[in-house]
Amino acid sequence: MTATSTIILQVQNLVKHFPILGGSVFARSIGAVRAVDGVSFSVHQGETFGLVGESGCGKTTIGRCILQLERPTAGQVVFAGQELTGLTEARLRVIRRKMQVIFQDPYSSLNPRMTVGQMLAEPLQVHGIVRRRAERRQRVAELLAEVGLPSALTERYAHELSGGQRQRVGIARALAMQPSFIVCDEPVSALDVSIQAQIMNLLDDLQERYGLTYLFVAHDLSVVRHISDRVAVMYLGKLVELADWQRLYEEPLHPYTQALLAAVPIPDPEVEAHRERIILRGEVPSPANPPAGCVFHPRCPLAIAECKRVVPEFREVKPGHWAACIRV
Repeated sequence: MTATSTIILQVQNLVKHFPILGGSVFARSIGAVRAVDGVSFSVHQGETFGLVGESGCGKTTIGRCILQLERPTAGQVVFAGQELTGLTEARLRVIRRKMQVIFQDPYSSLNPRMTVGQMLAEPLQVHGIVRRRAERRQRVAELLAEVGLPSALTERYAHELSGGQRQRVGIARALAMQPSFIVCDEPVSALDVSIQAQIMNLLDDLQERYGLTYLFVAHDLSVVRHISDRVAVMYLGKLVELADWQRLYEEPLHPYTQALLAAVPIPDPEVEAHRERIILRGEVPSPANPPAGCVFHPRCPLAIAECKRVVPEFREVKPGHWAACIRV
């Protein structure tokens, strides 16, 4: 993780609302799910930017909007100096060679009708990276070796592989395009703990070898701590805190971040038994009907009357440490 001062990705006021359709005959919009609601951040070349939050908070949608797999409702996504939201599919196809994704579920992200060799050779052929069949076979063997798999797996189908092997194939497929930026969408959440560590170490090695930049989406704070340079915390479509990983874990400012960290188990039973716990009341509100003011106030232990009215500004509280809370 050797981040530079060069910004490779800039997200500005990103908004993604999904319409709620109703009507018995003609479907019409009767509301919207506010999956992402005004998110801004930047990612530096060579760093791993962690994006953390509960299921349904919008973190995966941000990754899909960055890749333009979902077109944003509003806002800008600037990658390597190029604004993406207004580009045609033909222009995006060229840029996507430098932007790839590793999906969460290695069971459903691989084509069951194609062999491993066919899946890795296809993008090489489609994008004209390696034109000759013999050279493609050689490149497929090299890609498998880079992720720690034997070349004998080229004739296997996805159902013949273990979960860890499938995820390694997914990583090899992303590497085939020689990208500079990869969205890692919870790449280890579907794997056993021992396999998770192997995949995390592989991602670290590949980043160091090729100078890759990662957007690492996860809900497991211990996983994000292991791999990330900076970490952003999301709640109900908004960023609530952003800092480098050490400061975020040692000095969390936002009550939601504090609650998340308090929920992480500690291996020492003595420490675990006596540490302070933060119990959040209620449930996460619906993104189709978010609360007024601060979206976290219905569950916040520090909430005051003003929190119900005022939308907190996401501001730099300390150098490099951002938070959205009027009590901070």
